[in-house]
Amino acid sequence: MIYPVFIVLLKASNMPNFVTKPIPAEKPPVKTVNRPWGSFNQFAFNQDVTVSLMLVKPDQRLSLQSHTGRAELWIVLDDGAAVQVGEQITYPKAGDEIWIPAETKHRLSSTGPEVRVLEVAFGNWQQDDITRYDDDYQRPDQGEQK
Repeated sequence: MIYPVFIVLLKASNMPNFVTKPIPAEKPPVKTVNRPWGSFNQFAFNQDVTVSLMLVKPDQRLSLQSHTGRAELWIVLDDGAAVQVGEQITYPKAGDEIWIPAETKHRLSSTGPEVRVLEVAFGNWQQDDITRYDDDYQRPDQGEQK
């Protein structure tokens, strides 16, 4: 299947210039593969992605942020998360999937327990591509700790 993608040339005063890898416009399909012992889901079959396992401590949250060079698929592993995408806040359950398009403000929070979320990032994963709108830890707008 062919997916529509965006190739973006970024130029910002405090962001390096780079051409991103393809960023899907919509969440790519998840393929379920059945086996005699059960099944598994493939979230990015032979695609160029960066996969991160995020762990949010009890009652903590990430900054409200966006990225121009990547879209993200979050797979929630634990109950107790609060997720903001745009202006909408949801409380996903373990196993829920959240699609975050490029340039969309988003935030992951814990409502009490430790929360794990598997992030599959499509595009060019760069620390300098983080724009922060609100941050409990007073970090700079662009780029996290290097």
